[in-house]
Amino acid sequence: MNILLWHVHGSWTTSFVHGKHRYLIPATPDRGPYGLGRARTYTWPESAAEVSPEQLRTAEVDLVILQRPEELDLAEEWLGRRPGRDLPAIYVEHNTPKDGQVPNSRHPMADRDDLLIAHVTAFNELFWDTGTTRTTVVDHGIVPPAVEYTGELDRLAVVINEPVRRWRVTGTDLLPRFAEIAPLDVFGMEVAGLAEHLGLPADRLVSHDDVPQHRMHAELARRRAYLHLCRWTSLGLSLIEAMTMGMPVVALATTEAVMAVPPGAGALSTRVDTLLEAAGRFVAEPQRARRAGAAARVAARERYGLDRFLTDWDRLLEEEVCG
Repeated sequence: MNILLWHVHGSWTTSFVHGKHRYLIPATPDRGPYGLGRARTYTWPESAAEVSPEQLRTAEVDLVILQRPEELDLAEEWLGRRPGRDLPAIYVEHNTPKDGQVPNSRHPMADRDDLLIAHVTAFNELFWDTGTTRTTVVDHGIVPPAVEYTGELDRLAVVINEPVRRWRVTGTDLLPRFAEIAPLDVFGMEVAGLAEHLGLPADRLVSHDDVPQHRMHAELARRRAYLHLCRWTSLGLSLIEAMTMGMPVVALATTEAVMAVPPGAGALSTRVDTLLEAAGRFVAEPQRARRAGAAARVAARERYGLDRFLTDWDRLLEEEVCG
């Protein structure tokens, strides 16, 4: 199939474009949010091809993947065809509702008969009110990192995008407490200057801003444990990647993390003191960390494998295109 989708979420798109189809990725001269084109920091196959809005007018497109409400009108403008009416459309919902109306949050694509909403977690499907719109869940899958856990550094790793803007959502406010246990390495977009913003000494929190994925994985694998302090995000793919490498996890028991992190893979709790104690144990006892990481690796590879993810998506795409 020829599938039109925007580059919105780098990690999810990386997995999606590893399928057997041709993926048309809009690219505009400004490389803005609606024309970002191919990824710079992720490895994508050649089947993910950049296409300009002008080229889309005559392009063969079998299905549109929507990820933001405004893409519905934008796709119609660029294609000259209406997704959901003139060609099939699937709306992928990556996020938990953040409209302040939980648990009564109405999805922007609620009560439609012209598309399908595919949630990336069962938690999202549970918490969004989509009315009469058809829904399904396709759990995440990841391209396996090329490195494995060593845990040689008695430091804790965190991956957060925009930690200052998102703050309590991503648990940024909790980082100073964990910095007392061990030095933190924070990877992600717009993490530069985070130590100063939190009032931490530079040796207690080191920022690694927008590092290419393969380099980030290599550095994560050297840290003793992975911190996942998100209060209200869907399910960070970096968490699954860390588990797949064999990293033990110290995570807040919120949203889909309670399904992703099984007993024995680390520590999962809503009590921060419990997580602080667990982080301290992993730092002090490398063998304990290694055992938990091995359990995390087994769980992640069984549930979030790339082959399962692509098979689920192929089945869904065929159903929507062929009926």
